[in-house]
Amino acid sequence: MKKKKYNISVEATLEVIGGKWKCVILCHLTHGKKRTSELKRLMPNITQKMLTQQLRELEDDGIINRIIYNQVPPKVEYELSEYGRSLEVILDSLCAWGETHITKVYGDKSEVLEESILNN
Repeated sequence: MKKKKYNISVEATLEVIGGKWKCVILCHLTHGKKRTSELKRLMPNITQKMLTQQLRELEDDGIINRIIYNQVPPKVEYELSEYGRSLEVILDSLCAWGETHITKVYGDKSEVLEESILNN
């Protein structure tokens, strides 16, 4: 593996969890294992192609585990790896900041946040 140079360490973090969907996927996985179809239902605006790509990248980086069950029909679930669990503090902070921001900009957060277990 070629050594990479970063200007500041946050670049390494963003390289792994940056983008529109990775943090959302990870937040959902903090609440337990999910099948691809469950994640798609929880994130209706993501395309199947993008979801698959993001899951593969998170798996390649060791952030999530892909669990394949040997059955018919095939069953695959995703969960946070032990290494991925170390991101929970960061994800919680991002959610808290987002709520504060929504309240500041929009007032009542219930008018702009979808009902979800993540928004309680």
